[in-house]
Amino acid sequence: MAITLFDLGSAAGLKKLDEYLLTRSYISGYQASKDDITVYAALSGAPSSSYVNASRWYNHIDALLRISGVSGEGCGVTVEGFAPTEAVATPPAEDSKAAAAEEEEEDDDDVDLFGEETEEEKKAAEERAAAIKASGKKKESGKSSVLLDIKPWDDETDMKKLEEAVRSIQMEGLFWGASKLVPVGYGIKKLQIMMTIVDDLVSVDTLIEEYLTVEPINEYVQSCDIVAFNKI
Repeated sequence: MAITLFDLGSAAGLKKLDEYLLTRSYISGYQASKDDITVYAALSGAPSSSYVNASRWYNHIDALLRISGVSGEGCGVTVEGFAPTEAVATPPAEDSKAAAAEEEEEDDDDVDLFGEETEEEKKAAEERAAAIKASGKKKESGKSSVLLDIKPWDDETDMKKLEEAVRSIQMEGLFWGASKLVPVGYGIKKLQIMMTIVDDLVSVDTLIEEYLTVEPINEYVQSCDIVAFNKI
């Protein structure tokens, strides 16, 4: 079902967007899509921190666009008073393959099939083959967007220190994103935090079992659960 938003340049429009995102991580569905990019482009800049949910969402989409791009199609969104341009997304692999094939075909046109291959031509061919092989390996390494629920021990746990401890975990292929505190009950709040991972470099299970729920972070963290896991 298509979504319609109004006048995002006004306080009333931003308030509506903030209320809409109160129970949602994205404009539509469970992964970033072209709908998010359309709304992102319709905003003149990051919403004020007083719009907690809209600000969280904007910062997360901004990080995704800088790190990996967005490829989800979405279900369609209309922002009144804004004419969207073509959404920026991760370039389709087919386009890259077609371009590589066309370039290789052009190179083949210059080869003298009946002449003797020189050392220079042989070296150039080997370098070209190595570059294509390396490029293929890079494409195989995909990325995923993961939403985690991190619960404290009790209502006396310092949630600021808990988040600092979580974000202190640094490793190749791990990028922390937007976060928010969500009430659980009895005065206890849990931390919901987004992260983007390079699949070949980061295992979410290993991250949870060997980093998030062991010393010294388990001083603040009681448990950690995966809420959403989407390929980018």
